Amino acid sequence: MIHLNKPAASEIRRLQGRRKNPNAKLRLGVQPGGCADLSYTIEFDEAIKPGDRVYDCSGIQVVVNIQSLNYINDLTLDYSEDLMGGGFRFHNPNAAACCGCGNSFSMKEGSVTNA
Repeated sequence: MIHLNKPAASEIRRLQGRRKNPNAKLRLGVQPGGCADLSYTIEFDEAIKPGDRVYDCSGIQVVVNIQSLNYINDLTLDYSEDLMGGGFRFHNPNAAACCGCGNSFSMKEGSVTNA
């Protein structure tokens, strides 16, 4: 399961409204890299691929491929603004550590499951 808090859902809707296809889905994922081993990916995607899981979060379709879901199951996506601007924040209960920017993380030993 993936969770969006109200500010994140509001910002995603705002961004969707600015796209050519406002019905594009939010795709969350994980890729190798970043200063803590793995980094989050976030983008809009019009296609659902085989092996994707689709969640309805506050009326927003969130798509996660099964490999990424092993790392971000139960993740909460937040959005906040400060003096430096706005940005999404990832709250991942599966992460052992996060880098200072919050976009990169490492996993707890043995915590990757087959979701």
